[in-house]
Amino acid sequence: MKNFSGYKCSLCGAEYLQGQVTYTCPKDGGNLDIILDYETIKKKFQPEDITSRTESSLWRYLPLLPVDEPAGDSTPLHAAGWTPVFALPRLAEKLRLKHLWLKDESRNPTASFKDRASAVVVTRARELKSEIVVTASTGNAGAALAGMSAAVGQKAVIFAPKSAPQAKVAQLLIFGAKVILVDGAYDDAFDLTIKAAQEFGWYCRNTGYNPFTAEGKKTAAFEIWEWWIEAHREWHKKDSALEDHPPLSIFVSVGDGNIISGIHKGFKDLLALGWIPNMPRIIGVQAEGSAAIANAFHANTEIVTPVSAATLADSISVDLPRDGIRAVRAAKETGGTYITVTDDEIIQSIAELGRMGVFAEPAGAAAYAGLVKAAGLGGVGGDDPVLVLNTGSGLKDVRAAMQAVPSAPIIEPTLEAVKRIL
Repeated sequence: MKNFSGYKCSLCGAEYLQGQVTYTCPKDGGNLDIILDYETIKKKFQPEDITSRTESSLWRYLPLLPVDEPAGDSTPLHAAGWTPVFALPRLAEKLRLKHLWLKDESRNPTASFKDRASAVVVTRARELKSEIVVTASTGNAGAALAGMSAAVGQKAVIFAPKSAPQAKVAQLLIFGAKVILVDGAYDDAFDLTIKAAQEFGWYCRNTGYNPFTAEGKKTAAFEIWEWWIEAHREWHKKDSALEDHPPLSIFVSVGDGNIISGIHKGFKDLLALGWIPNMPRIIGVQAEGSAAIANAFHANTEIVTPVSAATLADSISVDLPRDGIRAVRAAKETGGTYITVTDDEIIQSIAELGRMGVFAEPAGAAAYAGLVKAAGLGGVGGDDPVLVLNTGSGLKDVRAAMQAVPSAPIIEPTLEAVKRIL
């Protein structure tokens, strides 16, 4: 496999060759980091070799990924990633920030960040000749797996809690996956998925369990790196007096911890290659009702204690985060922090982002809600460049979106009626 030499346990540090392990460390159950061959990559590639590539998807970073290029013609699997970054000057002014941007992951093929992980995992499954790929999901990961699998004719099975939003369940079914609703929470579906994979020999995509999920998610860090090269250059052009400034702060919503740890992995790869001089600051945002990782971070421990998760942001509603330790480290090792927000603050943020032309689902809006709180508490200052990550489309959870806005009036079809409500 290209540039892929093996695995390293994130807990005990044990290393394994390809073929020795598949999911987690046999010694302690720790999540595995995929080891890239940095020296070989550095000999073959310079940053310009990546940034000059023409692919407008995550596959432009193939030299930094542990899978081969997916076979076949252009499909939705080939279109994951390469999402846009928008400036938000009006919100920046409101928060007394000079520079605020949002990276919109809702533009992915199945409208969420999870397409990145699923594209890489499905590619890996095809390399392993796995007949069926299975995952547990509250909706987005399952939709991503179902969509990416459908694109290349891969069979997929999705276990989802019966409380998953109907719009997300509809996506699973439309993409042709075998959908099984579990009478329980996400964590119950997660455990059942692992048992089923072991029993039937399926390849398990579970987030924070399969090491290739983080490899897909790290591609967002590569895109941020590329975008920041240009944005930073333009920023300095506009302000010739600017010599030094704080690092880029990235706000990421956090549930099981795999997105934030994947982004951290991407920047660690770039740092190991010598392609960035330092790390951006990564700030995790959790819902108050699902804050196991934030609790551990603020207790200055890597022991993540389960909670009874209760939040309308279903994508980040997790009792026991499966990638909690690496998620704690993502903030700690980059000078970041964790912030918790209420469901009311998330709802308000859906409306605020909507007025900027961005329709975010609750989990995506949580990242912006975290920025609002951080700005109010002095966690970010006016000179801090800030990037917020919207992880999914508001169309994923219309019921939550409707809580963020007043009901539309119903009138008689007359001009007089229009005048009365204006």
